[in-house]
Amino acid sequence: MMSRLTRWWHANAPTRESLEHNRFLAPVAHRVLEPSLWRFTRRSVPRGVALGLLVGIFLLVPGIQIAGAALLALPVRANIPVAAAMTFLSNPATTPFILWASVYIGNFMLGRSADASGFMALVRNHAGVQQWMAWLFSEAAPAMLFGLAIISVVTAAIGYLIAVGFWRVRMSRKWQARKLRICLEKKSSTHNGTAAI
Repeated sequence: MMSRLTRWWHANAPTRESLEHNRFLAPVAHRVLEPSLWRFTRRSVPRGVALGLLVGIFLLVPGIQIAGAALLALPVRANIPVAAAMTFLSNPATTPFILWASVYIGNFMLGRSADASGFMALVRNHAGVQQWMAWLFSEAAPAMLFGLAIISVVTAAIGYLIAVGFWRVRMSRKWQARKLRICLEKKSSTHNGTAAI
């Protein structure tokens, strides 16, 4: 399981070079490439997970998601590779479900009866700005956007808590392994000293 996850990470996580050449990030590339934003620490990794989920689910626009996550990582001091990689949670396989859930939640919370078919038709037909503006003022837009906001915030909070828990478990295991190694080294040196006598 971990090897598959590691392979996926290396195949999909953006590199510093790919972000350096991203046209959306060109004006702030020097800030995005700051080394402290690329370190894996107990604070930056959970922030990166939460930020990537928040941006990835709410924006749903490939390319802009990664740039948005990288830009927002600057003020919150989140890990940029983690934030960018977490935007991949919203992908062609999960987007229809996310949209359906957002419309359902938005309808429930706002008391509306909108559906997502209009949005999907706009995406399929590569709609122009005028068509998108008309959709934004329809009944479906507020329900979908409100639902997306709720889903992205809740998912980001859950992701943050999971990342914090994962980090603590990982650090605990490292400390236990270190203590065991030190204990074994002491026993080995004591045993060698006794054998020498």
